[in-house]
Amino acid sequence: APDIPVIDQAYSKLSNSITAEWRAVPGATSYLLSAQGGDSFIETVVTNSPGTVTGLKPATLYRITVRSINSGGKSQPSRFRKAKTVLAAPVLSVSSPSCDSIAVSWKAVYMAAGFSVSLVRSDGLGRMLKENTTNTSLIFTNLDPGTLYTIKAYAWNVNGIPGDDFTYNQRTSPNAPVDVQVAFNSAALRAIVSWMPTEGALTYSVTASSGLLKLKCNTSSASCMMPSLQCGSEYYVSVTAYNDAGFSKPTDAISLKTVPCAPVNVSIEEDEPDHLLVSWSSVSFGHYYVVFVKNDDGLEVHCNTSHTQCHFQSDCGFTYFISVFAYNKAGQSPLGDVFNYTTAPCCPSDFRAVFVSSDTVHVTWTPVRGAELYGTRAVGWNGVVLCNDTATACTLSALQCGTQYSITVYSFSEARGSNTSCASKYVATAPCSPEIKNISKEALSVISVHWQSNNEEATYIVTARGEAGLWHCTSSGNSCALINLPCGSAFSVSAIARSPAGQSLPSYSVPLETAPCCPNDLILTQVTQSVTNISWSVGMGAQTYVTTLESPRGHAKCHTLRNYCLLGCITCSTNYTVSLKAISETGLTSSCTYQGYSSSACCPSGVKLYRLGNNGIRVYWRAAEETINYNTDLHGSKGNFTCTPSTGLSHCDITEIPCGDVYTVVVSPVTDNGPKLTFCPKKIYSVTCSGSSVGMVIYRGKSNAE
Repeated sequence: APDIPVIDQAYSKLSNSITAEWRAVPGATSYLLSAQGGDSFIETVVTNSPGTVTGLKPATLYRITVRSINSGGKSQPSRFRKAKTVLAAPVLSVSSPSCDSIAVSWKAVYMAAGFSVSLVRSDGLGRMLKENTTNTSLIFTNLDPGTLYTIKAYAWNVNGIPGDDFTYNQRTSPNAPVDVQVAFNSAALRAIVSWMPTEGALTYSVTASSGLLKLKCNTSSASCMMPSLQCGSEYYVSVTAYNDAGFSKPTDAISLKTVPCAPVNVSIEEDEPDHLLVSWSSVSFGHYYVVFVKNDDGLEVHCNTSHTQCHFQSDCGFTYFISVFAYNKAGQSPLGDVFNYTTAPCCPSDFRAVFVSSDTVHVTWTPVRGAELYGTRAVGWNGVVLCNDTATACTLSALQCGTQYSITVYSFSEARGSNTSCASKYVATAPCSPEIKNISKEALSVISVHWQSNNEEATYIVTARGEAGLWHCTSSGNSCALINLPCGSAFSVSAIARSPAGQSLPSYSVPLETAPCCPNDLILTQVTQSVTNISWSVGMGAQTYVTTLESPRGHAKCHTLRNYCLLGCITCSTNYTVSLKAISETGLTSSCTYQGYSSSACCPSGVKLYRLGNNGIRVYWRAAEETINYNTDLHGSKGNFTCTPSTGLSHCDITEIPCGDVYTVVVSPVTDNGPKLTFCPKKIYSVTCSGSSVGMVIYRGKSNAE
């Protein structure tokens, strides 16, 4: 084994170790260094001198021995040397209570008699400050703000031997920032706060306080944005600088008044026609207000006021979009609610009312702005008639004729309802249809028509319509006369009422038939002495005829469908009154009178022929009246002979009559005008010859012609 080493010295520079020095031992490859103190025994192997044993307790006395070692083994321990570990380093607690001071404190160190604390800027600038104290704390003042300092501290014992030192880097807290600026963005309701950077500050905190509300913004730069500020508020803005040592004092608060909030309680009303009143509640920090009004045509107007209401001119049928802004030095308030107000639709003022009939009027108008629906209202004494339609026309029916109506066309919109300020027009309906009550015949060709008058200030027109044409009469009363109506005609009579308002519907038609026409021509022809033939032209409208011949001696009458009639029992040589009645199919009668008729003179009686000498014959008769002239006609195969005696004579002589022939003898009265009468009796006589003269006249009988 190697030799025992000899310790030259043992000392402690650190509180947890002791270093020993010895002379090298030949052949030793390593050394075993031991420290024993109380119950503690610590060994460590080192290769050469000096050697240090660690893991020791501070301020503790230890026995230090050394043994040399080689391959042969270990030597005996050397003689010990006593050595005491130095004091432990104080453990510092460092802070910067202000921007120019650092406070250092520590706990008491075992066996320490005092402490030494030094402070110097870490960048080497400036002088070092050193303090010796027996206390466990001290404060360094008048330091530079925001500066990093290196602090070293150790304790010493009663012998003045220093112990371990403790080094700590501490920065002073920063100074408060300067030149703080606040830039407010009114549109975004945010503010940008900026300042000059302060020495040693790592971060900054910006605080905006408004009552109980606090907003914070942290940044490492020299500006910070404060979002989400509230309108109508006053904020107090301060900036605090921070570093690892702490924070600065807050800067003096800067007042920031934000833009006012959008006005609320906005009300819109039409305080008078064509004017809008916009009013609102005042807002905090609002110095003045601007109201913008824009209609749906794009036209915009505005009002600038320090009050809380504005007046605007408005038009019917528009929708107005209204925004109210408040202003102050910070700018414009945020956009609040955009209100829309629709004015009442315009009134149709140019409507036209055209009567379709007396009880129906068609109302038309041009479209108006803002109207979605139209209502037409007609008010009369007997009620109200309504009509609603989306079209610009309406037909009002079931109106009362002859009535004045107040007609109003209203416009409607879903937003505003009805415009009740529309003007009315007074329109009178056409007169009511008259009702014909009676038609009477006043005189020849004069028909009086009576009706019920149920209109005021109306003129009535009566029309008789038939195949013969049209006849009219006019009256403002309740009757009028149709004159010169043709006979034998059928008419349909109706009446209308006419007034400035229009014309009524025709009344119900009443049939009218005029009496048949009297025949224009009437011819009487005496067929026999007691029979007369009467013929006449056709009378318009007549179906049957009654002819009458009347005289003091009697009368004759005939009722027939034809236009001629044979009347018997006629007395000869009598003056008759001739009358004719034309009767229609419905029984209407026209009494027609004509010129009187005289029957022919009576035929003579007792006609006889007597022979005269020298081939002559006398015709003898018995005259009916002495004043009548007669004419005698003899007709035979050998000749015809005529004899007309003087007035008052009752015979006539015919000379040179051939004998030996049969003669038809007719004695008839002589008429003033016209043909001879052919209905007097005819007698046939045979005239014989006696030598060369007329012989016997023999009566042969009456002719069939009688």
